[in-house]
Amino acid sequence: MKQNIYDHPDFFNGYKELRQSSYNFNNLLEQPTLKAMLPELKDTKILDIGCGMGEFANYCIQQGSKHVTGIDISLNMISMARKNNPHKSIQYIHAAIEDINFAPSSFDIVNSSLAVHYMEDFGAITSKISNVLCENGSFIFSMEHPIVTSRKEMDNWFSDDKRRLLHYAIDNYQEEGQRSQHWYIDGVIKYHRTFATIINTLISKQLQIEKIIEPIPTKEAIIQLPSLQKELSRPSFLIIKAKKVTL
Repeated sequence: MKQNIYDHPDFFNGYKELRQSSYNFNNLLEQPTLKAMLPELKDTKILDIGCGMGEFANYCIQQGSKHVTGIDISLNMISMARKNNPHKSIQYIHAAIEDINFAPSSFDIVNSSLAVHYMEDFGAITSKISNVLCENGSFIFSMEHPIVTSRKEMDNWFSDDKRRLLHYAIDNYQEEGQRSQHWYIDGVIKYHRTFATIINTLISKQLQIEKIIEPIPTKEAIIQLPSLQKELSRPSFLIIKAKKVTL
């Protein structure tokens, strides 16, 4: 199942409004952590899976990348990327990663920001990524943390009668598979995988784990966006860097 929620008008409008604010989880937590894990970008060829509105692709060019290929299943996202972040060294492709093939060893870096938890077959995706990476190339990606996706209701915070947060519930962790959530619209589908499944799948595809981070917000970020305080109780994101190795 390939899901394209970003072309739903209600979802897209809500998401676009969220990203237009400087103070959001992406800008203050996820993106700074992911960018800090990147290798040297000068003269690199990059594949950006789920490129969204093209901000990351543009960032890579600014940092000296030779070429970036951004792909996204959403026509809305690709259209925004072409409009807001055009560059002769960026190619935007309207496609799902499941439906497109690149030549082996085509890229030095594969990046994916908060996209893989929407993809049903993680094994097939990582196999394709491993194939398109050159030797010693890097796969850096962020995803919703398995703690977040585990509980089937995906409504995990419990509060007291004054709406003060008490604790975060984890359930159904070992039961992998599809989850459904309301986020701007009903029926947003995500896929829960255990931490072990994620790591072992990468290893099985010749992707050697180099670094794992569960981002912690800075004090300054919490001042700018107080809801980030919850990240000190449980992480929203898991960010992994792996290297292509031939065994």
